[in-house]
Amino acid sequence: MRRAPLAMPLPPKVFDRARIARHLARRRDPDDFVTRLALDDLATRLITVTRPFERALILAPDAAPLPVMGRSASGSFAFERAATVIASPGAPLVDPEALELPRREHDLIVSLFDLQVVNDVPGFLARIRAHLRPDGLFIAAAIGGDSLTELRQAFLAAEAEHSGGAFARVAPFIPLADAGGLLQRAGFALPVTDIETHTVRYADPLSLMRELKALGAQNPLFERPGRPVTRRLLLAAADRYALLAADPDGRVRATLQLIWISGWAPDASQQQPARRGSASVSLANVLGRRD
Repeated sequence: MRRAPLAMPLPPKVFDRARIARHLARRRDPDDFVTRLALDDLATRLITVTRPFERALILAPDAAPLPVMGRSASGSFAFERAATVIASPGAPLVDPEALELPRREHDLIVSLFDLQVVNDVPGFLARIRAHLRPDGLFIAAAIGGDSLTELRQAFLAAEAEHSGGAFARVAPFIPLADAGGLLQRAGFALPVTDIETHTVRYADPLSLMRELKALGAQNPLFERPGRPVTRRLLLAAADRYALLAADPDGRVRATLQLIWISGWAPDASQQQPARRGSASVSLANVLGRRD
């Protein structure tokens, strides 16, 4: 008797996608500094690529401004647009968890801030790979693992002191060490990862919390603490934050990390790793070793 194939286990549901969409729909300032920082960095990265892209797509929350890229040595970058969280006229809604794009055979796909709120990251990357033509490029920006570490520590300390326990009120972000492996697992060639760390300063911790809410960046976790954030807890966390990250002028620091990952859809024209054992130079000779 032929056995039925085993069903693949579903990825754990860490992020509440519907809640994320509601938060972003209420954003007061869609042209936020974090997105603008990522878009400026993206433009710089693409200008260094000496090849034209005929069909390029950017995946980003609907409210994010569409970039206008400069010219590279061999062409310009003209992006289509697909909103990944909330829909609008002219920007078709796509779900990163399923990711069925309107067209395939793209030679460039850019994803801004999907990776840190997708439950099935390997599946998302594999679906991106399926929408690229051979030798197509994928670039993604994600919030890095040490972002908002001061806020996370402040809330953990405040809740441990006032509630007798600690709850996750700041979402986990992607560690840089995991990014390259995720690309390789999804079938990308020539993976590259790097990270940029920025320090952002605010008048006080409450100003940071208000900005996070204005950006739609509240807690996106599916399993959230049953206890709401009370005024007492908020003020206690603000006090803890000031102790952790206040400067002499009274302003407080917040850490922002942007992880950039890129990989290419495999193609025979790409540089291939050398076959094991094919080296023609002895390591002992290079190091000047003598027996």
